[in-house]
Amino acid sequence: MTTGVRLIRNDQLAQTVEYAYAAAVDAPMRAIWVAGACPLDIDGETVAVGDYAGQAHQVMRNLVTALEGAGASLTDVVKTTVYVASSKQEDLVKAWQVYREYMGEHDVPSTLLGVTVLGYNDQLVEVEAVAVIPGSE
Repeated sequence: MTTGVRLIRNDQLAQTVEYAYAAAVDAPMRAIWVAGACPLDIDGETVAVGDYAGQAHQVMRNLVTALEGAGASLTDVVKTTVYVASSKQEDLVKAWQVYREYMGEHDVPSTLLGVTVLGYNDQLVEVEAVAVIPGSE
């Protein structure tokens, strides 16, 4: 089954970025908005305290689980936002590299940004997503 997601690139824009500039979905589709996936384990504890990459792995595992609960997968994602609690670009890159590992060839439009603080104690990384899956006609 195809996901219905078309990633759009434009040769008038920089080709060095690791994401498509836009995504399009043909109807009928069902949209899924996923709350920011956090680096929490099943008991609600923050994992990998102080480790951007370690937290990004947990975040992405949690994102996959949340998507599965809605009947979707990472290849159904059309947009993400990656939040990293840091003002240092190298910390953002650590989280981004893990994110890209999970997304693979599905390089959807995404925004990566550094923020002052995230919601849970010791939280460094969060990823929110929008996905689409075939809807009923």
